[in-house]
Amino acid sequence: MSRKRLNIHWIDEQDPPDSFPPVENALRNPDGLLAAGGDLQPERIIAAYQRGIFPWYSQGQPILWWSPDPRAVLFPQNLKVTRSLRQSVRKQGFESRINHNFAAVIEACGDPQFRRDGTWITTEMRAAYALLHQLGHAHSIETWQHGALVGGLYGVQLGKVFFGESMFSRVTDASKFALKCLCEHLISQGVVMIDCQMATSHLLSLGAQPIPRERFSVLLKNHVA
Repeated sequence: MSRKRLNIHWIDEQDPPDSFPPVENALRNPDGLLAAGGDLQPERIIAAYQRGIFPWYSQGQPILWWSPDPRAVLFPQNLKVTRSLRQSVRKQGFESRINHNFAAVIEACGDPQFRRDGTWITTEMRAAYALLHQLGHAHSIETWQHGALVGGLYGVQLGKVFFGESMFSRVTDASKFALKCLCEHLISQGVVMIDCQMATSHLLSLGAQPIPRERFSVLLKNHVA
């Protein structure tokens, strides 16, 4: 049975995968904290994404589930590709690959050298998304240069929505190139939205925008399989 802990909804591992409270119940401070506990089995993670919820926690914490308001999204056609980025791509000689080395991408995204404030991509999270990748739900978009992986991102696609999780870059503009290639790929598939979860100045500069959680929920209902 589910119970309350720390003023938020607590999920036991025995609870059904879809036993999340309504996203409207999420806290305002911290913004979007909705529930804790449960597990990272594929069924629960997918049920969470379908409802606009995602796991985000640090080592030593219980699994925390979030649904912030507003929600940061990027409509693929709105990606801002600057002239300097185009020039950089030509100069760097980048090559794009999809799902070539998912494990290396998620490992790099969790590397502390790319996360000055610490990483939330725990060993448990890596294993969970590796399994989602094996099941065909999680994907990596990779930037290669002279045979080396230099940047990329990963996320989960359900229907016509891509849920972005994290990105990394070892050379200038490598992650931006991966995002550009992702948007082009998603447009060709008819995907309508990339969930960026929380707005950052970096994401906003690339064309992401905050939208009300209510609108985000409607988009999910219309486009998530």
